[in-house]
Amino acid sequence: MNPAIIVLLVILAILLIATVVLYFLGKKAQKKKEEQDAQLAANAQTATILVIDKKRMPIRDAGLPQIVTAQTPKMLRRSKLPIVKAKIGPKIMSLIADDSVFDLIPVKKEIKVSISGIYITKVTGIRGPLEKPEGKKSWRMRLKEKADRANAELEKDKRELAAAKAQKKKKK
Repeated sequence: MNPAIIVLLVILAILLIATVVLYFLGKKAQKKKEEQDAQLAANAQTATILVIDKKRMPIRDAGLPQIVTAQTPKMLRRSKLPIVKAKIGPKIMSLIADDSVFDLIPVKKEIKVSISGIYITKVTGIRGPLEKPEGKKSWRMRLKEKADRANAELEKDKRELAAAKAQKKKKK
């Protein structure tokens, strides 16, 4: 048998084994996540908060309780978390927001949230619905808008030039 074919078969076998292992690890992680979500939902409380500030920052700079920092795995301590500084009643607290609701949280406004410990899981507006922020525009979309503006300006210049020519003809 050709040595190149043997090498390709070995690589194919390794890839197949890696795919199977990742599949089962993914299923296990998904099951664990569903259990954690169920536990968060069971402990959730509704509260009205006044959002002071929100930003993504490392857990050590967030001003969270020391026990939270100590329980965080070492690999995650440098990653940036969505942190919301809010006033809950008379207390000012730092809370961790879910990634899905972080962009919906308005700054310097009062909102109603579902909190599980220090974790914000759901956000609703008190006075009307919350504004959804615009997503980032793609490079192509920005280029198209720029071209549209340039074309509109060109058309405007053409109309002005035609109007100026028409006035010159009237004077003659």
